[in-house]
Amino acid sequence: MNRNYTNRAYLDAMTKKIMVFDGAMGTNLQRQNLTAEQFGGERTNGCNDFLVISYPQAVEKVHRSFLEVGVDVIETCTFRSNRLTLKEYGLQDRVAEINHAAAQLARRLADEFTRATGQPRFVAGSMGPSGKLPSMSDPELSNISFADLKGLFAEQASALLEGGVDLLLIETSQDILEVKAAILGCEEAFTKTGIRVPIQAQVTLDTNGRMLLGTDITGVLAILEALPIDVIGLNCSTGPDLMREPISFLGQNSSLPVSCIPNAGLPLNVDGQAVYPLEPDPFAKSLFEFAQKNGVRVVGGCCGTTPDHLKALVEKIKTLPPVQVEKQHTPVLASAIQAQPIEQEPKPFLIGERLNTQGSRNFKKMVLENDYESMLTLAQQQLNSGAHGLDLCVALTERSDEAETMVKLIKTISATIRLPLVIDSTEPDVIEVALQTAPGRCLINSTHLEGGRTKADRILNLAKDYNAAIILLTIDEQGMAKTAERKLEVAKRLYSIAVDEHGLRPEDLIFDALTFTLATGSEEFSHSAIETLEGIRRIKAELPGVFTSLGVSNVSFGLAPNARAVINSVMLYHAVQAGLDMAIVNPATITP
Repeated sequence: MNRNYTNRAYLDAMTKKIMVFDGAMGTNLQRQNLTAEQFGGERTNGCNDFLVISYPQAVEKVHRSFLEVGVDVIETCTFRSNRLTLKEYGLQDRVAEINHAAAQLARRLADEFTRATGQPRFVAGSMGPSGKLPSMSDPELSNISFADLKGLFAEQASALLEGGVDLLLIETSQDILEVKAAILGCEEAFTKTGIRVPIQAQVTLDTNGRMLLGTDITGVLAILEALPIDVIGLNCSTGPDLMREPISFLGQNSSLPVSCIPNAGLPLNVDGQAVYPLEPDPFAKSLFEFAQKNGVRVVGGCCGTTPDHLKALVEKIKTLPPVQVEKQHTPVLASAIQAQPIEQEPKPFLIGERLNTQGSRNFKKMVLENDYESMLTLAQQQLNSGAHGLDLCVALTERSDEAETMVKLIKTISATIRLPLVIDSTEPDVIEVALQTAPGRCLINSTHLEGGRTKADRILNLAKDYNAAIILLTIDEQGMAKTAERKLEVAKRLYSIAVDEHGLRPEDLIFDALTFTLATGSEEFSHSAIETLEGIRRIKAELPGVFTSLGVSNVSFGLAPNARAVINSVMLYHAVQAGLDMAIVNPATITP
């Protein structure tokens, strides 16, 4: 993928060898028994990251200890050097100074060892979590906007870039929404500095294989893979043993290189101290196995790992060239919890339509009364009825707070409902704030070309920026496409704009060939269902890799309720035979 890097040496090196990162900065600083004076005084006592200013010799000693055993990459001592975490020590106004100094120190040592040994050494700019959990509804832990979160990572990344790092490392992430913000913050820093390096994004899974807020490895990959990152992986939390299953999944399913940087086992509490029990040889053996069996391309050590661990790893891994693993690829959406395949068996992917103020009087009443508990119950009912995703539309003529309502609804649903969200709005600002709130991989519903390209281009940009899929209606400046030929013509034009100009993948596009009601009695629409079915066939045949959707219940609009259920089910059956992938329906009323 060409991203106009100013420095891609790290990625180039990875094609030739398995890259070995260093070990634990904190563990090895702690072993030096540093004094409060060396930390810069009582106020900053214990702030490892400030040592690059107050006592850089300590950090240099750790860097050298790992470089001497042959690691390829050292991490800057900046894990807690964003504005929020430095504020705990009153250092929030020294973000740029600390990150720049740390990057320059690591750069100097990496270059020194490159010259002395002939082995290229690289510097990773370490960016740990902010301490906030933006996906939560808890007011204390989530009280930061997406824009502010993105901004604090952009501030840190800019200083690291200007200090000379070879890559940016987003690590030990516990909230997948924060990872999205960090990635977009890195992009902002690239624009600001004119420097672009690779991004490596790593999350932390607990002993149950989930991030702190419940995201499993299928969700992690779905949410992050198409964002502008270059390596995806795991670090910290557990030792390698508990990483086997998620690493195996990434190895088989990730289109990106995979990293694995575990702790030296699960920590034990010994006399009030965390002790990491895994010895160097079994540590190295496990990571060698991951590289050999799962194609892991980046290895290293996190908490509890010493130069001895990394020496054993370097010796073990140097005999193994990069391994190519046969990949699987399944197009997916994702909730905050897990991925959901778009291609369901049996078809189609059912999008529950009941959380929509434009189509449900009951839901409209809930929104007007701010009854979020009932909204959550309705979402659960659709899940229980077989929905694979949930359409959310909260627009009201009676109120002008669509964005605020959408945010509240997403926060209410996403923490407990394991279905991906379909963001249904005509307003780009509402769509954007929804994508900044929803932790998962969403589907945008929808855009078209009726008013020209301005709004469509903006919404397609949002899909690209936030890794969302998007429903594209076959409507252009001439109006709604009524014949199969016109539906295909408009679909081809939308495809070209989305893929060739905005960089979306065919699998990100879901074409809606439009459903017209049969109740009009108009001759113009007497064959509309047949044209829709033929339009689906032709779009699927001539635009490989894309998906199709329909608002199925539109076909029976205006008819008696009993008749509607039958006609909707018949239309859905024939649409699936024609190649339909998704249907926006009330899953409880669809007859198989």
